[in-house]
Amino acid sequence: ANRVLLGCFVLHYTHRALIFPLLIREGKPTPFFTFVLALLFCVFNGYLQGRSLSNYATYPLGWLKDPCFITGFIGWLLGMAINIHSDHILRNLRKPGETGYKIPRGGMFEYVSGANFFGEILEWFGFALACCTIESLAFALCTLFILGSRARQHHQ
Repeated sequence: ANRVLLGCFVLHYTHRALIFPLLIREGKPTPFFTFVLALLFCVFNGYLQGRSLSNYATYPLGWLKDPCFITGFIGWLLGMAINIHSDHILRNLRKPGETGYKIPRGGMFEYVSGANFFGEILEWFGFALACCTIESLAFALCTLFILGSRARQHHQ
């Protein structure tokens, strides 16, 4: 179970750190201070989740068949799929050279204005349910507060 859960974490960040940057077009520059804060959060959180799942979290033998794990894993998988699909929609909003605000349509954007944020929040609450650790819950709550405030700003 620990390896599967660490794999979920690593898969997300492999996509976010290696694949996603190759797909995005030019965008607004990120302020240096925001970059540093995000980097520090990711380094600290990566250490916390990795240390928790490799040294402290112990699961019963049948944990991968437990309804808590299965429900959480499905939430994580669904959240990641929503996040990736929503990012795809956002990347393709404008034609090259086009500027100005456009309202995203399709996928979860039909239900929430910040579908990409919703997907990531769902992903990490699913992860927290699958892990059942205080560290994963803390990560999910931080994600909710940080991305929730960004989603609210984007909605306005």
